[in-house]
Amino acid sequence: MLSAAILSVTLAPALRDLLITGEIRAEANHPISRAIIAVYKPFVYVALRRPVTTILIGVFAVISAIPLAMRLGSEFMPPLNEGDLLYMPTTLPNLAIEEAKRQLQKQDAIIKSFPEVKTVLGKVGRAETATDPAPLSMIETVIQLRPPDTWPMIRVERWHTGHVPPWLGKALGVVWPEQRRETWDELVAKLNTVMRLPGWTNAWTMPIRARVDMLTTGVRTPVGIKVFGHQLEAIERAGARLESLLAEIPGTRSVLYERSLGGSYVDVVPDRAALQRYGLQVDDLQMVIESAIGGEPITTTVEGRARYSVNLRYKEDFRSSVQRLREVLIPLRSIGAGDVTGMGGPTAPIGPSAAAIASSGPARHVPLRELAKVEVVEGPPMIRDEAGLLVGYVYVDVEPSRDLGGYVNDAKAVVKHALDGGSLKLDAGMYLKWTGQYELLEQMRERMKILVPVALTIIVVLLWLQFKHLTEVLIVLLSIPFALVGTVWLLYALDYRLSTAVWVGVIALVGLAAQTGIVMIVYIDQAFYRRLRAGKIRDLNDIIWAHMEGTVQRVRPKLMTVSTMLIGLIPLLWATGSGADVMKRIAAPMVGGLLTSAFLTLEIIPVVYTYWRFAQLKRSQRSGVPLAEIVGLPEEDPPG
Repeated sequence: MLSAAILSVTLAPALRDLLITGEIRAEANHPISRAIIAVYKPFVYVALRRPVTTILIGVFAVISAIPLAMRLGSEFMPPLNEGDLLYMPTTLPNLAIEEAKRQLQKQDAIIKSFPEVKTVLGKVGRAETATDPAPLSMIETVIQLRPPDTWPMIRVERWHTGHVPPWLGKALGVVWPEQRRETWDELVAKLNTVMRLPGWTNAWTMPIRARVDMLTTGVRTPVGIKVFGHQLEAIERAGARLESLLAEIPGTRSVLYERSLGGSYVDVVPDRAALQRYGLQVDDLQMVIESAIGGEPITTTVEGRARYSVNLRYKEDFRSSVQRLREVLIPLRSIGAGDVTGMGGPTAPIGPSAAAIASSGPARHVPLRELAKVEVVEGPPMIRDEAGLLVGYVYVDVEPSRDLGGYVNDAKAVVKHALDGGSLKLDAGMYLKWTGQYELLEQMRERMKILVPVALTIIVVLLWLQFKHLTEVLIVLLSIPFALVGTVWLLYALDYRLSTAVWVGVIALVGLAAQTGIVMIVYIDQAFYRRLRAGKIRDLNDIIWAHMEGTVQRVRPKLMTVSTMLIGLIPLLWATGSGADVMKRIAAPMVGGLLTSAFLTLEIIPVVYTYWRFAQLKRSQRSGVPLAEIVGLPEEDPPG
C-alpha cells in the first residue's frame, strides 16, 4: 500500500502524460460511459426525487445485517490447513509401557486403513529433553494426508435430484454437481468416530498449530481451563467435576481433565532399625535398588555410527511384581563375630539373626522385605505449578460447527450455575482461568478496542483535512455502515466467523469505503460549485440537477475505483492451499463491503448531500447571507 501511494503521485502521472495520446472523448460521448449512464440515471433520478424511500432502503439494509452479525460467532484465527493432522489421544495414568506400545500400534493401524491417509507416525513416552514432558498416557500421532483431489467423492442431494429426467439431470449437474470431494472437517469427524476407543479421549489439531498453542498457552486444545489452588486433592475434585459439566455442552467433541493424582508408584521406605541391626546404611540399600532394579549403565557399544548404552540389572522375572521386589537380596558387610561397630556401634543391641550372620562369615544376604517396607502407593503423575500455585489442566476439544467465543460463553454459564448451585466447589484461594485459543481471542478483542477507534480517528482526521467541514466528513462516514452490510451478508453466506483475519479485512474496508465516498462527494461538489458560480442554484430542483450532473457524469470513474479493487480481491475467495483460509477471511469482508458500499453510496450519499445543500440554501434565504459564503465556495474549481 505504501508503494502504491508513492507510485500514484510519481510514476502514474508520468505514464499518463506519456501513454494517453490522441483523441480523448468527453464523458457524455464515450460508449462505455453512455451505457453505464443509461442504466444508472433513472435510479439516481428516482432516488433524488424520493429521498425518504431511498433513505429507508438504506436503513432497512443496515437493520437486516444486525441479526446476521449476532449469529456470526467468533474465533481467534481460522483453521490454518497445514496439510497434515496431529492426533493426540489421552488416557488415565498408570498405563504400562507395553500396553502403551500395543495401543499405539492399534491406533496407527486403524488410521492407516483410511484411503485419505498416506503415512502415520505415532510417538508415546517422553524424549530425553526437558521441553517434552509428555507422559505415557498421552500419544502424539502425525498423520500425513494424500492430496485432497484424491479423497473420496460424496454424493450431494441437489434441488433437481430425482425430479428431472436423467438427460436434464446431467446438464444441470454441470452447474449444480451431485458429487463433491470430502472436506477436511468431514475427514476429521470420520476419524474421530472410528477412533473412539475405550479409555481414550481424542484431540485433533495440526502439528505446527499444536506446538504454537502449547508454547503460548500450555494447552493443546482450542479451549482449556486452568484450575489453580494450594492442594492437589481440591484441584483434582474441581477438575473432575468440570470434566463432567463440560461434556454435556453442545459442541463438545471431547473433554479431559489431566489427573493431578492417580499415579502408581513402588515406594521403598527403609527400616532404619533393621538396617542398624544388620550393620547397614541407607546408602547401601539405595545402591542395590538403583543397580539391581533400576539398572546401571556399565558400558557403551559402538555399532557403526550408532552408540547404545548397556545397562545391568535383574532379569524381569525377579522385578516384575511387588512380591518379587521384596525378595531382592541385599548383601551384608563382611565383619567379624565380635565387631559391632558396623552394626550400630558398641552399645547397639544385636539380635539373634544379626549375631548368627555375623558369626558365619562373609558373603551373607538378606531379603529387601527385612530391611524396608515395599508397597504400591498413589501419587501425582506430574505436578504443574504456575503463578505461584499448583495448577491442573482441563482440555476441551470443540466441534468445528461451534464458534469458539459462543462455546466458551455457554460453558462459562454452565460453570457459573454449578458454582452458584454448589455442585462445583472451589476451596479458599482457588480460581479458574479460561485459556487456549480463547485466551488469545480475548487478547485480540482488547487490542481491537484500540486499533479500530485509532483507524477511524485517522480516517476522520484525513477527511477533515480534505473537506474542512464536519458535516461533509459525517456524510462520507455514512459509507462505512453501508459497507459493513455487505461484509456481514457475505461472511454469513460463507459461514465465516469473526476472527483476527476478518477484523484486518474490516479495518481495510473502512478505508476503502471512505475512499468511494470521497470520490462521490468530490465530483458532486465540482458540479455544484460550477452552477453556483453561474448563479443557477435558486431552489431544490437546481441542486438536484447539479448533483445529478456530478453523480451521473462521473459514475464511470467511481465504478472503476471499486471494480479495480474487486478484481484484485475476488480471486482470493477461491484460493486453496496453506494460508488460503486466512486470505479468504481477509478478502471476504472487503469484497462484500465494496459491493454494498458502491450501490448504497451511489444512491444514498447523493440524496443526503442534496438535502444538506438544500438546508444551506434555505438558511441563506432566511438570513440573507449569500449561499457562496455559507458553503465556502472556493475561488476556482478544485483540480480533478
